[in-house]
Amino acid sequence: MECAYAPFNWTQLEKTDTAVDIGNASYADGYDVVMGKYIAEKLGRTLVVKPIAWEGLEPAVNNGEIDAIIAGMTATPERKQNVDFTTPYYESKMVVIVRKDSDLAGITDIQQLSGRKVQGQLNTIYDDVIDQIDGVDHVTPLATYPLMVVALQNGEVDALTAELPVAVGVTSSNSDLTYVEFDADKGFEADTSVSIAVKKGNTELLDEIQKALDSITEETRQQWMIEATGRQPAQE
Repeated sequence: MECAYAPFNWTQLEKTDTAVDIGNASYADGYDVVMGKYIAEKLGRTLVVKPIAWEGLEPAVNNGEIDAIIAGMTATPERKQNVDFTTPYYESKMVVIVRKDSDLAGITDIQQLSGRKVQGQLNTIYDDVIDQIDGVDHVTPLATYPLMVVALQNGEVDALTAELPVAVGVTSSNSDLTYVEFDADKGFEADTSVSIAVKKGNTELLDEIQKALDSITEETRQQWMIEATGRQPAQE
């Protein structure tokens, strides 16, 4: 995982009951870490979290550097060509984050973002959906979400695309920002489910992980997200 995509995963300096040591006096925590710990326990294994940049995750699982990607990743048709996925372990919806004092704070239709500077994260669905907005100023994506938040706060962009849990986390730790949910049939068309990926053809591990996932109720999945969002650190 990236360890930079709260509330799914993040890096912190404090040792806590939910965090995992990732070296360099740092710890990883978040929804994905909790999910990983549960699966590892079910499989009788010890969870090891490796911080890897988003674009390096698929190569890492295919070259054996890691065994699984648990990083808020959507199983797109393109990614399915490179790795194998479980069923979704969390499903959300797409929103945008804007400055609280912006005239965009009350919009109800993505087309109201026409002519505005909108940014997404590099090589993610966040960036792909922006072109659904007619006449949008599609700003060059950035590699990490914290960098995007700074760009928004500095006025370099007008809105950021995000999944709802990410938007809740960002706005709860940045009082100058808010997020916008859209009216029915007025939002983005996007698959916002996230799944776990393993090396192409590694059916044994995939089946083990899937069996562990199947034992987690929807109520538990939602509760884990509420707890992760509540304890994530403020973004620097």
